[in-house]
Formats: sequence, C-alpha cells, structure tokens
Amino acid sequence: MITRRDFLQATAAAAAVAATHVPASAQTATDTLFPGFKALDIKTSGATIHAVTGGSGPPVLLMHGYPQTHVLWHKVAPKLAERFYVVAADLRGYGDSSKPDGGEKHINYSKRAMALDMAEVMHSLGFDKFAVVGHDRGGRVAHRLAMDHADKVTRLATLDIVPTYDMFQHVNKEFATSNYHWFFLIQPAPLPETLIGNSVDFFLRGRFANLSPQVITPEAYAEYFRCFSNPQTIHATCEDYRAGASIDLEHDEADRAKKIACPMMALWSERGNTGRTFDVKATWQARAAMPVSGKALPGGHFLPEETTEQTLAELQAFLSA
Repeated sequence: MITRRDFLQATAAAAAVAATHVPASAQTATDTLFPGFKALDIKTSGATIHAVTGGSGPPVLLMHGYPQTHVLWHKVAPKLAERFYVVAADLRGYGDSSKPDGGEKHINYSKRAMALDMAEVMHSLGFDKFAVVGHDRGGRVAHRLAMDHADKVTRLATLDIVPTYDMFQHVNKEFATSNYHWFFLIQPAPLPETLIGNSVDFFLRGRFANLSPQVITPEAYAEYFRCFSNPQTIHATCEDYRAGASIDLEHDEADRAKKIACPMMALWSERGNTGRTFDVKATWQARAAMPVSGKALPGGHFLPEETTEQTLAELQAFLSA
C-alpha cells in the first residue's frame, strides 16, 4: 500500500508535471468526462504522453485500446478514484499524446517502446510500483510492461485479449473476418491511412457498430472523433498494428519462456471473438508464474463502456486484494 508520505510526494510531482501545456480541448474533455481529475502532458524519453489523474490511494495505470483514447475509462475511473490514485493515459500515437516517426521496423510503436513510456510516466508522478489495467491495445502494452518492468508492476489486469503471439498463431476464417482491421491496418502506408481518412466518421462508427448512445456516449464519441480526425493519429495507430505484426512478434518470441511474475486477472467478453477462439484464462496461465483469475463478462468488446458495473466490480476486487 502507498503511504501518506509517498502520496504527498507523488502529488507534488504531479503538480510539477501539470505545468506542461495541455490543449484547451483536452482540458475541457477532462472537466466534462473526468470531474475532479487533472490533465497532464508528461515528456518521456521517446514521446509526450497525455494523461488524466485523480483520486488517492494505491496507484493504478489505465490504458485504452483502438481506436480510442483514455476516455474509454470515463465511466470507470471516477469510481476507482474513490479507492485508488488513478492515471488514465493516451498511448503514444493516440489521443493527445505525441506521434513520433515509426522508425525502422516500426520499432517506435513496439509495445516495448510504449511500455517504457508508461513506466516513465508513472515514475514522473512519483510511483515506481503500481498496478496496471489494459484494454485491447493497452492490454498488449500492459503485458509488455509486466515483462520488461516486472519490478514495477504489482498487479496486471487485461481486458478482452490474449497475447499477440497467440493471436497470430490461431488465425482462421472467423478470426480474420471479425478482426479484419488487424490485416487492413498493417498494409503499407498510405493505403489504410488514405481509406480511413476519406471518412473518419464512417470508419469510427463501424468500429462501434450496434452500440447505443448509452454505451458510447455522445461526449465520448466526440473525443474519439476529434482525436482520430488528425491524419497523424491515423498513421500512428496503423504503425501500432504494423509493429504488432512485426517487431512485437520478435520480442514475444524471444520472451516465450519468460513468465509474468505478478498476480494477474483476465476479463473478456462473452460475445467477443477472443473468448470464442481461445480459452482465455488457460492461454494467459501459460504465460504467468502465479494462478490467473478472471471470467467472461456479458456484452461486447468495449467492456469499460458496455459492461461498466461488472467491469468495475471485478477491477475493484482484484486491485484491492
């Protein structure tokens, strides 16, 4: 547990970081969607990461997936902040975080580079040990964070994923159909960038097909649309997937024998393709040194927005254990 002294030091560190300029649009979204939270821009060794912070208690890092931003957590984070110091961050390339060049073999969007960002963000806020929760792409960064920075990650929760290596080893017609974007986004630039940029609204609404305004609220969608309307974001997020199909697989192959050392929970969607294709707990158990907990939740892929109460209850119990 974090001590009062640790928390006061972290608060001072956060105040210093908060002096960095935050775009007015991002601050307005924070005030609306994360009442009582502060918006920060934190410079790391490879990027500038936008995040919001709030609450008090043990530190928890929340990471989003594609094609979203930290706003994915707007229904969950304020409740978690009643017990924890919550940091919800935009991955590099997403939201209001910076969009560095992809580099050779897309290495600047490797999950290793993205995980290092988050370790440095938490260090800047005064935390060298913290729990990590990642949905979708953020779950892949969380997995790498627990591998590369095992001394920092106290608990790991992944939402609706299995390891990237396993995903690519089990491609079939059903997987390729429901996860077509994995193979579309990795095509050489500027093919996917051009097609997505032709109608960002059409593409985004396709990703959220059949979800009501009560699930993806108008305020949240406005933020997703604002951020994804930036051509640099479209390109950077394609680079994320290109890295996932190249350099990330090299890193994962090299670490096949390495185990996740901290307690882990996996949650997944009852209706999603991940749960239909994999025994999710068993797949993660093969990568973990300790018993993996977790369960399927009702609803679809976007658990924090679709199945908020159940997701929150599982996270609170796991993070408090």
